[in-house]
Amino acid sequence: MAQGSTIEWTESTWNPVTGCTKISPGCKHCYAERMAMRLQAMGQSNYERGFKVSLQDRMLELPLTWRKRQTVFVNSMSDLFHEEVPDAFIRRVFDVMGRASWHTFQILTKRVERMEGLGRNLEWPDNVWAGVSVETRKYLDRIDYLRRVPARVRFVSFEPLLERLGEIDFTGIDWVIVGGESGPGARPMEQAWVVEIREQCLAASVPFFFKQWGGTNKKKAGRLLNGRTWEGVPATVVAPRPAARFV
Repeated sequence: MAQGSTIEWTESTWNPVTGCTKISPGCKHCYAERMAMRLQAMGQSNYERGFKVSLQDRMLELPLTWRKRQTVFVNSMSDLFHEEVPDAFIRRVFDVMGRASWHTFQILTKRVERMEGLGRNLEWPDNVWAGVSVETRKYLDRIDYLRRVPARVRFVSFEPLLERLGEIDFTGIDWVIVGGESGPGARPMEQAWVVEIREQCLAASVPFFFKQWGGTNKKKAGRLLNGRTWEGVPATVVAPRPAARFV
């Protein structure tokens, strides 16, 4: 069965790579690092090396065994385009995603320069979405790199949103997610920052998804923005699953 996820904008997670290193301010209180160290302490074999980058070969073909169509977040516990992940392994991941055509795969990275560069030489299946994380104004240029990735759907995750971002060019962007930081040491997010992004999305006809306010008590803070939930998603449909996959 798929590894069900509590992340609001996806259904399942798949981690052919685990572990990462911090690259920008959004990484400061990384939830994946905390989780990895907890799983290592519990003796989970994929986390024998804690949060050091590790290739999980035995996880590679897992999505091919999932019969139910899923929206799958790729490497919730890592970054597929981390510099320690070989090009050849990334190609193997893409091969599996292409063969598992009944799923929708969501790749989210902060290392967008590598995604853009390598992406030009990858066969990018229609069921594989490309996304980048942006937490402050300094990293808005990640969106420019994303625009050059040959994915059918491109999305931006402003999480954790750490400051007001101002005017954003959403040309070529198909989806926007916004969320506050959660967990120990969570940095606050102001409503005005979120509303400003939402209004720009509405003006540009880009689906807007508000994930959470965050804080040290994520559940208590909730997901309401101006009295309602915002759960916009791209209006796309992946290719039907081949009948042979049911066997």
